[in-house]
Amino acid sequence: MSTQVGTPAPDFTMQAVVDGGKFQPIKLSDYKGKWVVLFFYPLDFTFVCPTEITSFRDKLKDFNGLNAVVIGASIDSVYSHQAWIKQQLGELGFPLASDISKEVSRRYGILLEDKGIALRGTFIIDPNGILRWYLVNDLGIGRNIDEVVRVLKALQTGELCQANWKPGEKTLGKA
Repeated sequence: MSTQVGTPAPDFTMQAVVDGGKFQPIKLSDYKGKWVVLFFYPLDFTFVCPTEITSFRDKLKDFNGLNAVVIGASIDSVYSHQAWIKQQLGELGFPLASDISKEVSRRYGILLEDKGIALRGTFIIDPNGILRWYLVNDLGIGRNIDEVVRVLKALQTGELCQANWKPGEKTLGKA
């Protein structure tokens, strides 16, 4: 993995489909001051991917309440994203970005070069652009969005959180 926790997250510019099906370029640096949950998925019009994307949509209120934005990305074109949103997913409330050049997936260390697609990588980036957490799943295993919310809340405490910590529980205090 070329990206390491505690270091600046690689900046990017990608064309994305935003609410209403419009195309718009997005950059990581546009979100300075907010937490960013960036997730990559393998391909549009597949089996596991829509379950993850709609699960992120279902938790969007939680993320927004934590000063976090969600950005989804795959190697598909914005035209494919737009069609998938219209035909199957419905409005998402967050951008689906096109990493058609595969450069962003490569920079985040999750591109399967031999297959030309990204693994299921999830990255939490703090308001200063520092990568604070990531998890990478194999192609066939969907991620747990509740765990992403839990980790984001743990990071936002700024304190040490023991194994199996849950929001509202006591932390171990400052490091």
